[in-house]
Amino acid sequence: MVSSLVGTRPWVAVPGHPIAALRRPGIIPLRPPGLPRHRGCLAARSSGVSTATGSPPTLRDICQGRVPEHILKRAEDIGFTLPTEVQRQSLPVLLSGKDCVLQAQTGSGKTLAYMLLIFSVINFQRSAVQALIVVPTRELGMQVARVARMLAAKLTGFETVKSTCAIMALLDGGMLKRHKSWLKAEPPEIVVATIGSLCQMLEKHVLKLEAIQVLVVDEVDFMFNSSKQVQSLRKLLTSYSTIDARQTIFASASIPQHNRFLYDCVQQKWTKKDVVHVHVNAVEPLPSCLSHRYVICRKHERLGSLLFLLQSDTPKSGIIFVNDQSEKSKRTGDLPSTLLVLEFLKACFNESLEIHLLEEDMNYNARATSLSEVRQGSCILVATDIAGRGVDLPETTHIYNFDLPKTAVDYLHRAGRAGRRPFSDDTCVVTSLISPEERFVLQRFENELMFNCEELQMMSLQ
Repeated sequence: MVSSLVGTRPWVAVPGHPIAALRRPGIIPLRPPGLPRHRGCLAARSSGVSTATGSPPTLRDICQGRVPEHILKRAEDIGFTLPTEVQRQSLPVLLSGKDCVLQAQTGSGKTLAYMLLIFSVINFQRSAVQALIVVPTRELGMQVARVARMLAAKLTGFETVKSTCAIMALLDGGMLKRHKSWLKAEPPEIVVATIGSLCQMLEKHVLKLEAIQVLVVDEVDFMFNSSKQVQSLRKLLTSYSTIDARQTIFASASIPQHNRFLYDCVQQKWTKKDVVHVHVNAVEPLPSCLSHRYVICRKHERLGSLLFLLQSDTPKSGIIFVNDQSEKSKRTGDLPSTLLVLEFLKACFNESLEIHLLEEDMNYNARATSLSEVRQGSCILVATDIAGRGVDLPETTHIYNFDLPKTAVDYLHRAGRAGRRPFSDDTCVVTSLISPEERFVLQRFENELMFNCEELQMMSLQ
């Protein structure tokens, strides 16, 4: 679905529903006073792309003449030939130059969509920062930078023109001194940055954004809800560059109260007034290939229940999500749940799968090593929610919530680490270990995210 402040049909938010927007006749939209009615049309009508044979358009059909040929050729060599639904709906909007709020399921192809836009507008002959991608975590930044470098790699047959560009990953990790020298000597065309590292460079006037054409904020809802990042993000959007000089893209799988967010985008001057909301699979926030189930057990039974599940499921690759350690637990010197789970599985889980850890307190090299191992498949990752945002682990088939996430949005992003192959028919499984008292919380998640969760009796596993 594509909606903007200009169009023919009103967009209506289902009362009380924080995730999805449905168009239902007769329902009055809930919106703040003064918020204009959002209007839109079906994405198929707005795409403006068709083929002579009537067959579905390819990425080349959509991008021809706007994205450089060597980028399209490189994308095809990698395997990106047919667009996913979010790419089919969003690319005509993005390539038209409009600001965009891009909302679609996890693993649906949002990164490739905005990367193709970036390569369509940057000047390969100019050494200046022309595109900036802001991410909440180093892990997501590494992933986005890798996609950009894959697309920008040199191709045989294009040696006569400058067909490559420099991509800087400006991420936390103690390498800022080297980045300063790089920025002063020959600025890269594309920068992928966490907000903390970015602001350090901007405040020291090392990084300049006078030439910026595209600003992307990935996982935008997470960044606006983070007390550590929101003020810096607001300053970036309004002080370091202006909306008239850039095209602004906000991307996420979850933008609660998105009508209000669109209103704020215009009122706070984060985007232009004609910002477009591309909302794919509004009725189904979670991928349809996911199967959801839960096991009721007491807290002291969870480790044993988890072991039974792993032995029964024999996952090809899985992630066990554990909540962050509370401040009270830290003060009392308790062992973090991540380490409890890790040590228990290493002692009791005698399968061939390796077990790795990923949490925010780890140093950056250790975190990078864990992600690299998990991407190879055939391993189990014990992680906090740092692995829940944007990290692409396509081999993951099973998700285990050792601790129930705090919100429905957190559940959505955890579950979205599985089922990340857009054209695959494989069924992936999300399992939550809950106490009897937590059942109503999981039911609330089911209502908000519109999925069904079946109870799994432990006796059936033995």
